[in-house]
Amino acid sequence: MLTKRLRTRIYTHHLPLFLLASASTAALYVTRPYRDVITKLSFATAYPALVLLAATLLIGPWNAFRKQRIPVSSDLRRDIGIWAGIVGIFHAVVGQNVHLRGRPWLYYVYEHSKHGPRGLRHDLFGFNNFTGLAATIVLIVLFATSNDWYLRRLGTRQWKKMQRWNYVCFALTGAHALGFQIMERQATPFFVIALICVAITGVFQFFGFLLYRRGF
Repeated sequence: MLTKRLRTRIYTHHLPLFLLASASTAALYVTRPYRDVITKLSFATAYPALVLLAATLLIGPWNAFRKQRIPVSSDLRRDIGIWAGIVGIFHAVVGQNVHLRGRPWLYYVYEHSKHGPRGLRHDLFGFNNFTGLAATIVLIVLFATSNDWYLRRLGTRQWKKMQRWNYVCFALTGAHALGFQIMERQATPFFVIALICVAITGVFQFFGFLLYRRGF
């Protein structure tokens, strides 16, 4: 049977987050001019994943601005993180099939060429893919450990230390997102959305950290 706490989370957190993620993904999907489903799905899930991940890092500073104590684990922040993980991991899987169909390894290494570069990719495309891969790995770990069982298993201090990798995940995701905006020369509104999302999160985290150091 579902506990009262879980029922509350389902109705007040998960259902609205599911509807929000689904609606935003669907809106982006149907309005994109791309021909194939894979490209449209990759694009349509990228922005919701970025926004959801940013939201997980805005809750703490927002509580600090309101001079409210920041709990070790917040159900709202955890549930937003779960949906950021769902959408983000889905985007990562789909994204491996957009540019080089059937040859995903070429996202990370150069194709063998007699005169061209070899080894790991060190161009903008490679940078975008490596930051995306690293962010996905961190996201999977955060997604898998964002529950009460791991909190009890690891203890408050170790669990919180692991969850702080969310900052690294967002930094990698932001670099990945902005890199692809530049490489694909996305329309200005989408570039601005990604840039604002990264910038606001960075500013909130900076001032939240200052408030935390002052004892709020």
